[in-house]
Amino acid sequence: MQVILLERIAKLGQMGETVKVRDGYARNFLLPQGKALRANEANKKRFEAERATLEARNLERKGEAQKVADALAGKSFVVVRSAGETGQLYGSVAARDIIETLAAEGFNIGRNQVDLNTPIKAIGLHQVILHLHSEVEIEIQLNVARSAEEAERQAKGESLTSADAIYGVDEDALRPEDFFDPEADRETEEE
Repeated sequence: MQVILLERIAKLGQMGETVKVRDGYARNFLLPQGKALRANEANKKRFEAERATLEARNLERKGEAQKVADALAGKSFVVVRSAGETGQLYGSVAARDIIETLAAEGFNIGRNQVDLNTPIKAIGLHQVILHLHSEVEIEIQLNVARSAEEAERQAKGESLTSADAIYGVDEDALRPEDFFDPEADRETEEE
């Protein structure tokens, strides 16, 4: 199906371009969300008549998105979750959790604006891309940790996926004598 794009769409085209897309994509996504019009003579005339308004609206949205991007630039957000000793989370951090974390900091971001292909399933520092506008995207840092103290340690560059990091014990340096008291066996034999 031929459609006229009413805004820039990644990997598809710029505003005003006539592109060929699959029928289902046009019917189920582009047309209902007002991102495109069917390419016919009446809609071409309509687009040309409204072009200035559409471009102004697009610039306004881009400006708003850029303000949010500037406010988010360089920020790191802490997400506290339960995890095992190896750093594997008992649950996961999905786009919904990221939205809630950003909302708690005062940023109103939509779920579809978070570019997260797979949920985060381990503690550590993770980079997440937010698509605030078709022409504005920003990368934020998500610090997933077991506690706020661990988040601070991770932010300083410390790895918290071993017993040494968690408990302050170098597990490779431990010997059997550290766990068992050889004198305790002799005392029980003498009795």
